[in-house]
This record gives sequence, C-alpha cells and structure tokens, in this order.
Amino acid sequence: DVFVFPEGLIHFAANAGHVPAVAFAALGSQNPGTTFVAETVFGSNPPITPALLAKAFQLNITTIMELQAKF
Repeated sequence: DVFVFPEGLIHFAANAGHVPAVAFAALGSQNPGTTFVAETVFGSNPPITPALLAKAFQLNITTIMELQAKF
C-alpha cells in the first residue's frame, strides 16, 4: 500500500496485523513546517481512540481521556 499525506497534516499509522511492518518516510523539502501536535492529536474530530493513544504514548487510558477533554 502507498499513502501520501498533504503538507502539514498530522497522521499516524497502526499495524493491526500480527506480523512486523516496514514504513518508509520522505519529506518534500528540508523545512517540513510547524504543526502543534498536542492540539491536533488530542483535539482531533473525530477523536482518536483512547486505547490507541495510550499505547502510542505509553500512558493509561484515564490520562489520555483527561488530555482529550482539555482540547
């Protein structure tokens, strides 16, 4: 599969399979720009599943839900 993300778009990928996955990333310039990750990740609409964020940030689900409530 190939995925192309527009400039400035916060994105994530999760391997839902049971075998290892490989990913390659490339940027279109030396200056990728600035994005406010906390606001974009915890304040996304629709929200990202708390269980997935808990695993990604190595936090418990309660903490993730508290962070999401602030955005």
